[in-house]
Amino acid sequence: MNEPARHPSARRELKEKIIEAAGQLFAQHGIKSITMDDIATSFGISKRTLYEMFADKETLLIECIRREMEEELAYMQQLAESCNVLEILLKKYQRSIERFHATSRRFFEDIQKYPRAYEFLRNGNNRTTEDAVNFFREGVRQGFFRDDINFPIVNHLLRAQIDILMESDLCKTYPFLDVYESIMFTFLRGISTPKGAIALDEFIHEYRKHPQEKE
Repeated sequence: MNEPARHPSARRELKEKIIEAAGQLFAQHGIKSITMDDIATSFGISKRTLYEMFADKETLLIECIRREMEEELAYMQQLAESCNVLEILLKKYQRSIERFHATSRRFFEDIQKYPRAYEFLRNGNNRTTEDAVNFFREGVRQGFFRDDINFPIVNHLLRAQIDILMESDLCKTYPFLDVYESIMFTFLRGISTPKGAIALDEFIHEYRKHPQEKE
């Protein structure tokens, strides 16, 4: 088996490629079905080399989640340069739908069996209260969100609903995306002004034209 060059830059490049490829495999096939042997073989390296970079599969999984979060943050920062708050939320929602659409249900079932990775994912999904509240208050200033909302409370409630979605058996009865959609659209309608509601309805109208995207 041909081992990669030992030069640090080559190792870093290989590590990033493994994280990218493993993230796609975990999302498409679930976590349990992908072994470290599979990953090592696909890159033509030994398991020893792989374990030198990642202590175990859960460590690799965490790095995959971290990479996804960094890409999400960069995307949000890019949107902030030209979009208002509601546009940012809706574009982020649409991006989330695309990500969930490409992710097997087995991934969400499996990740609960990896406690460190699951906790890392939950913490990453929960923006700090201060940042989230400031974001919503900017939406108030822009006229999209109501000014009579206690945003620390509603932010906490939204986070709790997402946690329930991740932990409950609800998605064994209903499609994951349908439940996620119900949470997000109900939440946004509840905090929107008439101006925000019009923009939200326009988004939903366009979104409903392409139901295949959320199946």
